[in-house]
Amino acid sequence: MNIKKLGKLALPYLVWMLVLVGIPLLMIFILSFMNTDGVSFAGATWTTAAWEKMFTLADTTNLQILGYTFLTAFVATVICFLIGYPMAYIVARSPFSNKFVILILTIIPMWSNSLLRNVALKNILSESNILDSLLSRIGLSFSIVFANQDQATFISIVIGLVLTFLPFMILPIYTVIEKIDESLLEASMDLGANRVRTFAKVTFPLSMKGVTTGIIMVFLPCFSGFAIQKLLSSGTVYVLGSLIEVNYIHDINFVSMLSIVILVLIFGSMMIVNKVDKEGATLV
Repeated sequence: MNIKKLGKLALPYLVWMLVLVGIPLLMIFILSFMNTDGVSFAGATWTTAAWEKMFTLADTTNLQILGYTFLTAFVATVICFLIGYPMAYIVARSPFSNKFVILILTIIPMWSNSLLRNVALKNILSESNILDSLLSRIGLSFSIVFANQDQATFISIVIGLVLTFLPFMILPIYTVIEKIDESLLEASMDLGANRVRTFAKVTFPLSMKGVTTGIIMVFLPCFSGFAIQKLLSSGTVYVLGSLIEVNYIHDINFVSMLSIVILVLIFGSMMIVNKVDKEGATLV
């Protein structure tokens, strides 16, 4: 089958993407620069009020929410990488024949109901609850371990995000490490490199594709979501997703602007990760 025939077969998918993705994104972008009554363009006027509301220095509340959202997503992604990479590496390099079964047994508890896990986590980390009771038995208290409730909330949100999205970091890294040719590692050892240097110069650069995929798959939902953050903070913490939920009914223009901000930051993060990935690939 030649390229022209393949192009014709792809045409329906291109139309599908244009209608269901391209046009809605264009509408969101236009709405972010307008003052409208809902999604109706009747009597609409051009304005930058939504952008000024977000980025004005007179009221930095929204900017603080943006920073908090990015911080929680970034910290959760870093922790997922620090935990997920060693787990994926150990399983991929284990001597067992059924490595994938071991991997599934390792991560299957994380695929239990996310709501139940996070409710349990909330009960454990909340003040005057299970953790506070355990701390009191060893002469500590909630206020000693955590500086304040805000710190405890931040930690619980990060833990909740890690517990939920860690499998999405482990799986792609495991898949890539599993496919690395053993002869490359043996050649590195034969040339005098020890295991640490072989890992740094061969294994890790070759696994960057999996790392990139894992980072993207973890960071995107951590940054754009709000359900876990809302549950673990009892609605006291706002992230960008929360702003969209709250303002969706009465301020569609502000919500459209927030959606554009999320898209820009996500695509920017993906470009940075891909650039690091390409540079890392040259280390071999």
